[in-house]
Amino acid sequence: MASVALSEILGSPVTDLSGATVGRVRELALAPQEDRSRLAHVIVKTKEGERLLSFAMIHGVNGGVRAANWAKDWQAPQGTEGFLLLSRDLLDQQVIDVHGRKLVRVNDIDLNETEVDDHVQLSIGAVDVGARGAVRRLLKGLVPAGLLRSLLERIPQKTIPWEFVDLIEIDPARRVRLRISHDRLAKLHPADIADIVEELSPAEREAVFETLDEEVAAGALEEVDPKLQRSIVESLDTDRAADIVEEMDPGAAADLLSDLPEETSEIILEEMEPEPREEVSELLEHEENTAARQMTTQYMALPPAATVHDAIEMMRNFEGGVESVMTIFLLENGEKLVGAVPLPKIVLAKPETRLKELSQEPLVTVHVDKKEKKVAELFDKYNLLTLPVVDDEGRLTGVITADDVISMLRERE
Repeated sequence: MASVALSEILGSPVTDLSGATVGRVRELALAPQEDRSRLAHVIVKTKEGERLLSFAMIHGVNGGVRAANWAKDWQAPQGTEGFLLLSRDLLDQQVIDVHGRKLVRVNDIDLNETEVDDHVQLSIGAVDVGARGAVRRLLKGLVPAGLLRSLLERIPQKTIPWEFVDLIEIDPARRVRLRISHDRLAKLHPADIADIVEELSPAEREAVFETLDEEVAAGALEEVDPKLQRSIVESLDTDRAADIVEEMDPGAAADLLSDLPEETSEIILEEMEPEPREEVSELLEHEENTAARQMTTQYMALPPAATVHDAIEMMRNFEGGVESVMTIFLLENGEKLVGAVPLPKIVLAKPETRLKELSQEPLVTVHVDKKEKKVAELFDKYNLLTLPVVDDEGRLTGVITADDVISMLRERE
């Protein structure tokens, strides 16, 4: 399979069926809805204006583009909406290297050339993020081609396969029409997504959070530096912000909304679904920097007489965070906390075993009004993974997990 750089094709002559040069290459276009890597058209600059030339009508690209039909049959492009233009949308732009979990800048694009029946097909093989691509573009036309090739051979290649690249589209109109979803980015850990997002410009952050799945966006937003959370949410439409916030851990959502202007916070709450809105609203009623504001209301609880089998069935249907699966809490009359069973005991016990027989001692709890410092001290003293939060009557109101404490400590830095 032969390869050619985008910079080598841009500006090259285009000949039609007669062999006459009728224009030069201005752009290469990709239709991402049809194929994410295979190029669809060459946009040719002619004396009569721009023309769209399908790759199905191209015989070759070496030494210039050779078309298999007459120039008079080439159509004028009806706008570029729905196309990804390689020069405009990729060169010198930041893209996400999902394999290396970092941002990179595109200096050139390596294209794979294949012959299909009687025409040539180009597809994106990799993006050049090293000095080789930059030098190729800088010296193109200034030094003889042979000398340039010799020089480039001495420069180490630094590319990222196209399959590991995710795009950032900051134009809202094009973002909707292109439908380039962040499928690859979404597969990263939320903490890795947060690291990448924190390096982006405000417009790029908005673009990422507008196109990520709500659940993925919520997980990433929880990991973003608290100082940036507010600006990200305020940059989004309120309905989109509400979709993301309602997927967040209720405690994290309450902390975020409390940092927003009251009017903005109220609008987002109104846009949220009833159940998550009620959970977050209840947390917002508690004083800041208390145990209640750090807790999540997503936890697993069963009566003391329930069995290990019951606990496992509950786990299978639990939709909360993984960290909340570490403990099953035992409640009398569905409210009063009387015990807690750690996950390892459940895994090792027989299915018919009563949970009250596995409850660990002592039962460590914290009152809803205790300050964050006390919460951190309890986690440190007892090496906790979860800490139940109770009210004056000993009723379980929520649970604080270890990652909540880590987030709390990060905010103090």
